[in-house]
Amino acid sequence: MSPVLAVALGAVVGAPLRYHLDRLVQNRIGSTFPWGTLLVNVLGCLVLGFLWSGSLTGALGPTLYTLLGTGFCGAFTTYSTFSFETLRLLESGAFRSASANVGGSLGAGLAAAFLGFALGHAIWPG
Repeated sequence: MSPVLAVALGAVVGAPLRYHLDRLVQNRIGSTFPWGTLLVNVLGCLVLGFLWSGSLTGALGPTLYTLLGTGFCGAFTTYSTFSFETLRLLESGAFRSASANVGGSLGAGLAAAFLGFALGHAIWPG
């Protein structure tokens, strides 16, 4: 499979899943804070850390990593929505929420990526 096709196929699943999970979380919580986007981005970091570990051990070949890592995770996570929602919080005067969104996204995203990598290291043979 070509890398471009692998990315496209992964994105076909990742983008709609992100949209639906984000809407589900936001509708259930009913908050102006972007919990849905935070959740999908942190989950994407966890999955990508896990996949990266599998790629390094050779448990995932380059095509599968491209499909899942670049295609799925790339479409599942969203830096642009995170940035837009943070800007929207700033424009509405919710400076603490905007700061919490930036700090929480960065901190939780990095922690999730490390956790995913550690889980992958414990699971993947190699």
